[in-house]
Amino acid sequence: MNQQEFINVISPFKDKLFRMAKRLLVSTEEAEDATQEVLVKLWKNNEVLSRYSSVEAFAMTMTKNYCLDQLKSKRASNLQLVHSNYSDNAANVQKQMEDRDSWNWVEKIIETLPEQQRLIIQMRDVEEYEFAEIAEVLDMNETAVRVALSRARKEIREQLVKKHKYGIA
Repeated sequence: MNQQEFINVISPFKDKLFRMAKRLLVSTEEAEDATQEVLVKLWKNNEVLSRYSSVEAFAMTMTKNYCLDQLKSKRASNLQLVHSNYSDNAANVQKQMEDRDSWNWVEKIIETLPEQQRLIIQMRDVEEYEFAEIAEVLDMNETAVRVALSRARKEIREQLVKKHKYGIA
């Protein structure tokens, strides 16, 4: 694969790689570095990219793994994050605590879901896999994945509403 073919394959989703890196690393500079590292690795392996059915999924997985490695490394523990794009529109302390409490409840509710629904929630809502990819990984029908996801989300919503309305007549 020559340089132009590589650019044509990578261009449609390189911004997606950056957004994923930004979401994981928070810092714009770190996300740019991560994206660049992944693109360099893809270029070094450009001859084998044609073997993958979805180069985008492969690149997204590489980006996620690279970012997680960065977060786990010593360098990340000593890293001082600089948020050049951060504006202090923070909610008040009570709202922040309520939001954190809600997220904790969501995590607890997800843990109580059946394993299949937990995996589907993780893959779809956290890792942003497509339905076809989830169906392939879990060896399920794509429609069954959609139904299981819908049921899982409904259960999470019902349990969360139940927690928030506790004690209200």
